[in-house]
Amino acid sequence: MEDKIFREFLEKKGLKFTKERAAVLKEVFSNHNHFDPDDLYVKMKGQGMKVSKASVYRTLPLLLECGLVEQVERFDKHAHYEHTFGHGHHDHLICIKCGKVIPLFSEKLEKLQESLCKQEKFRCLTHILEIKGYCSKCEEKGQGGKQKRPGV
Repeated sequence: MEDKIFREFLEKKGLKFTKERAAVLKEVFSNHNHFDPDDLYVKMKGQGMKVSKASVYRTLPLLLECGLVEQVERFDKHAHYEHTFGHGHHDHLICIKCGKVIPLFSEKLEKLQESLCKQEKFRCLTHILEIKGYCSKCEEKGQGGKQKRPGV
């Protein structure tokens, strides 16, 4: 199904569904974890796939634009992605020490966001919530620090 969506999206943009784009799409959807473009490229090359680094970096924004993947910023300040098609929406807790990403879903939070948008007469198309802090392992090891933000 995701290949049909991607094909139609590319067609509307006047772009071709190339073998390299198809390979990137297939690999993205075989991965059920967060990934960065370099890791994806290395994995694909390691499997003997004929794909260029440039194709990986050019395909991911297209997948993002058509709604098949989402971008997640990690503690190391570069883009990581996850495929979201066929999965329910969720947000993330991100450890700024070890980089662990914990999926988070809250019906109350979703309803609050909807209410805020309605109150402001704002039509929301998508949103990303990332809460950054320290996971329990880093906190237990004393690596999380004890600083609090003002007002928290």
